[in-house]
Amino acid sequence: MSTRTAPGPRERLLKAAKHLTYSHGMGIGVDAVLKEANVARRSLYEHFGGKDGLLAEVLRLSTAEDEARYRRTMDAAGQDPRDRLLAVFDELARVIDTPDFRGCRYLAADLALTDPAHPGHAITRDYRDHVHQLLEHELVALGHPQPGLAAGQLLLLIDGILAAGATRPETHPAAAARELAEHILDTQARFTRR
Repeated sequence: MSTRTAPGPRERLLKAAKHLTYSHGMGIGVDAVLKEANVARRSLYEHFGGKDGLLAEVLRLSTAEDEARYRRTMDAAGQDPRDRLLAVFDELARVIDTPDFRGCRYLAADLALTDPAHPGHAITRDYRDHVHQLLEHELVALGHPQPGLAAGQLLLLIDGILAAGATRPETHPAAAARELAEHILDTQARFTRR
C-alpha cells in the first residue's frame, strides 16, 4: 500500500508564488503568498532566503517548463524545420487565447524587478538565450543564410505576440506574427534560388 504525502512548505510556496506572481504581478506581497501557501514566514526564509530567492526559483522553474513546451511543440510538428518553427506561432495563438493568459511572465518580471542585480534578470536572460538557440538550430537545419539574425527576429515576434496578446488580443497578434515569420523563413528560399 502506497502512502501519499502532501506537498511540503517549499512546494506550496513555489506553487502559490508561481500562481500569484503571474496573476497579480511580481509585486505581490509576501503575506499573500504565505496565506495562499498556508505556511509560516519562517519557511520562506528557510527554503529561499526571502522573497527574492523565491521569485528567482519561480522564474527558474517556469523557464524550464516553457523551454520544454517549445521543444514539445516543435517535436509534435515533425521533422521539417519550417513546420517546426511555424508551429511555435500556432501554439502561441492557442496560449494567448486561454482565459487566464496575462502576458509574458518574463517581460513582466524584468519590468517589475527594478534592481538590475536581482537574480531574476539573469534567469530571464538565460531563458531568452535558450529559446534563441532553439530557433537558431531550426534555422540552420532549414539552411537559412543568417540563422542568428533570423532567430533574433523570430524571438522579437514572439515577444510581440505575448505583449500584444495581453493588451490587444482582438488584433490577433499571433496570426500577424506568423505571417511575418513566414517572410523571415522565406529569406532562405530567395538566397537558394540565386
